[in-house]
Parts: sequence; structure tokens; C-alpha cells
Amino acid sequence: MTEERFKVGIVGGGAMGEALVRGLLAAGTLSPAELMVSEVHGPRREYLERETGIRTVAENGRLVEFGDVLILAVKPHVVGDVAAEIRPGLRPSQTVISIAAGVSLEYIEKSLGEGFPVIRVMPNTPALVGAAASAYCLGRYAGPRDGARARTVLEAVGRTVQVEERLLDVVTGLSGSGPAYMFLVLEALADGAVRMGLPRDISVMLAAQTMYGAAKMVLETGEHTGRLKDMVTTPGGTTAAGLFALEEGAVRAALQRAVEEATARAREIDERGGS
Repeated sequence: MTEERFKVGIVGGGAMGEALVRGLLAAGTLSPAELMVSEVHGPRREYLERETGIRTVAENGRLVEFGDVLILAVKPHVVGDVAAEIRPGLRPSQTVISIAAGVSLEYIEKSLGEGFPVIRVMPNTPALVGAAASAYCLGRYAGPRDGARARTVLEAVGRTVQVEERLLDVVTGLSGSGPAYMFLVLEALADGAVRMGLPRDISVMLAAQTMYGAAKMVLETGEHTGRLKDMVTTPGGTTAAGLFALEEGAVRAALQRAVEEATARAREIDERGGS
């Protein structure tokens, strides 16, 4: 079966909106003619048109006329206003995708009115470099075609999985907040190397490439992380000594706790979703 061709309109030309545009173009998923962004700031519109070749508009109404898929890439507190603005021109055949954190499917569906397919997404900032880890969940009126559209968009900027909405807060605690955890770990590793005499720029590069390489091995080999760890660890060797120091410092427990605390906070925010 031939993949559906569709046009995408993005409400909001900020960092995430731009990341989606660039990802969709770089992957060859869409052409510039199949993309449009609505953005209130004139200089930002000029920048996006100049850098990507897409069309931009100031009014969301024109975007609704254009897109088969509408992506709400706006701050959570304005989702209700944007939904009210686009509702009059919305068609049931369109798919609305929200990447606004903490705004529930129920709130968006109520704001748009009954019968419109809505998908909620939790992306993360590595979308800016085409390496996002995203999760999405389907609303009451979203079907297989809507899910396929969401996957097509999200896979242009990284990897994606489908989950139930009740698990989206855990995704937030893991991959949504996770880049910050990784930056902290990377910084600490580099600091350790600097402490031992390695120049800062070399330390940061080696730490970052090591983290990248380890993640790539997990994703591409499918091996259990414990087995991959054992492949590096020689009995009585340097890695065994380093791992002992990490276990002694309760690094494993601290990272688990970070995901737990971030998830709990995401749930608090989600309970207010749209307010």
C-alpha cells in the first residue's frame, strides 16, 4: 500500500516547530510546498522562509485551510485559545497533533469540539538534531490513519513509540527530562577527566562520543544493557573499578529517583492540564 501524502501546518515557529520542519524536509518526507507555519512574529517568519523555503503566515485560519495535519507547537497555556481559533475551519478528516506538555487529550478535544481526531505527543529537545525520543497517544476520535500520520512526522526527527495517555507522564520523566540527566552525567565524566589532567575540550568530546556510541550499541544490537556492560568489564580491570565507584555512589538509585520525581511532577502538572 502506498504511503499517504499529506500537508502539514504547524502552529508556532519556535524551536520545536523549526525542528519538525527541518526534520521533515531533511528526511524527504515532505517538500517545502507541503509545509506551512503560522507565526505571529514577522522576523521569525522571514527567518523560516529564508532558511527552509517553506511558506509562513500570521493567521492560524489560513493554516487550517492548508493542512491535513495540524501541529500545535505552542506554549501549554495558549492551547485553549489556539483551539478556539482554529475550530471554525477544522474538518473531521484533519489530524490535530499537540506537543504541548501537560495538556490532556480530554481538554484539547473539549476545546475543539466533538469528532475531531487529536493526538498528544511528548517529544524531547534532541529533535533539534534529528535524534528525538518521542511518544504519542491517540484521542477518542483518532484512528489508524491519524496514528500513521503522527508516526511519519515524529520519525522524521528521531524514534517514536505509541503509549496509553496514563503513561505519558512516565515518558516525560524519562525521555522528556532525560536529556538534562545525560548532560549532567556527561559533564561529570568530563570533569573527572579534567581532574585527572585531560584538557577540557578533549574531555567533553570523548565523554559525548562515548555516550553516543554506547546508546548506538544499545539501539542497533538489541543486546541487554547488562550484557553490553559485561563486554567492557574485565575481571579486576579498570572498568570494574570504575563501576564499583558508581555503585558505591548510588548513581543507579539516583537516576531511578530522578525519573520517579520528574514523573510525579509531570502528573501534578497534567492534573491541571489546560488550566
